[in-house]
Amino acid sequence: MNRYDAIVIGGGPAGITAALYLLRFQVKVAVVEKLAPGGQVLRTHLVENYPGFPQPVEGWKLADIFAEHLKPYHYDTYNDEVSRIEVGKEMHRLKIGDTWVEARTIIVCTGAVYKELGLPGEKELSGKGVSYCATCDGNFFRDQVVAVIGGGNTALEESLYLARLVKKLYLLHRRDDFRGHKCFQNRCEVNPVITIRRSTLAKRILGDDKVTGIEIENIKTGEKEHLSVDGVFVFVGYDPHGDFYPPEIQLDERGFIITDAEMRTSVPGIFAAGDIRSKLCRQITTAVGDGATAANAAHAYMEEKGFI
Repeated sequence: MNRYDAIVIGGGPAGITAALYLLRFQVKVAVVEKLAPGGQVLRTHLVENYPGFPQPVEGWKLADIFAEHLKPYHYDTYNDEVSRIEVGKEMHRLKIGDTWVEARTIIVCTGAVYKELGLPGEKELSGKGVSYCATCDGNFFRDQVVAVIGGGNTALEESLYLARLVKKLYLLHRRDDFRGHKCFQNRCEVNPVITIRRSTLAKRILGDDKVTGIEIENIKTGEKEHLSVDGVFVFVGYDPHGDFYPPEIQLDERGFIITDAEMRTSVPGIFAAGDIRSKLCRQITTAVGDGATAANAAHAYMEEKGFI
């Protein structure tokens, strides 16, 4: 059985940063990532608020730059998923695919996945006009009509991206005020392609083999309306990614991992960083900071225990 000082689960900004710091500490490291490095960054069209890049940078390019940092170092990689963690006193056991390994410390950086609304027709038409990634699917809707549901930064940013491709876009938000940054709100409000519907609930997505429309309701008046659209993009937040955590790890009511300021979980030797943490702000910058903090805390823990 392979044994490591540290195993990083996840290859997004938090995971890459954690691995980089651990490798610079010259400890034995493994990284678990089933897909390509980058995490949610790969699904972001343009990153406009990452320090060091005053001009917008495409998400996949930034992910490649992150991954470049690890190339000079030697570490093991597992291109599979973790299905189980068993807590131990000095070594924790992990099942990765069909393989069991051991680690003195674990840093969980599995991130989050897009949340579904649970609307009638949503699951049936997923991939047939219902999407959760404008960068992935926007080109399929060139010169067509789409609806975007949501009121945070992601909904606003993705609406601005889609507005460059589609003929018309309805931006539907259940509240009067958006939660997203004012700069994105202002750009959406003046964009001629975007029609904003506030205080509006999406009730049903319509279509058989593909999306043909969406049924909406005004919360204040109760008025219902049918919008003819070719696609529906849902951006209403995230759910935690991963269900392999041992019962000893404390989670919040939404299933995100609770940590202290040093990224320590309720289990000694297990840390969490990035979007999987229970926190308010989920950004690339916070993920990178979490990853660095978790790696330093993991190294300090191993030194304190006399493992290294």
